[in-house]
Amino acid sequence: MTFSESIRTCFSKFVTWQGRAARSEYWYFVLFCVLSQIAAAVIDGVLGTGFKMTNPMTGMEQSAGYGWVYVLTTLALFLPSLAVLVRRLHDTDHSGWWYWFVLVPLIGVIMIIVWLCSRGTSGNNNFGSDPLGGDLGTTFN
Repeated sequence: MTFSESIRTCFSKFVTWQGRAARSEYWYFVLFCVLSQIAAAVIDGVLGTGFKMTNPMTGMEQSAGYGWVYVLTTLALFLPSLAVLVRRLHDTDHSGWWYWFVLVPLIGVIMIIVWLCSRGTSGNNNFGSDPLGGDLGTTFN
């Protein structure tokens, strides 16, 4: 799956919790989200819409580094990101509810990242058909 296909797929399935997502779909969308949030923070800086806060040590007003454009971008990307995360967990034959495992300090985050980086199950699994279109074992023989 290409970068643009991934973005198009994730926005078209922005609240689709069933099915599976390949690694490329998930990681390209993560890249898109990071780039979008960086661009939003830059736009906030240019437009001057960044949030201001007072430093309690010095009493001086400082920029928080993000503002309204960043917040709106993050809100717009939240559901598509969560949906593709659940579909990616499905591809590794884990329930989407395993997402809550990130709340376990350190170990939870590490396990979720390992699952997100792992190759999905070949062929069908409990959550649907293979997003790559079949068994890769026969391709490399």
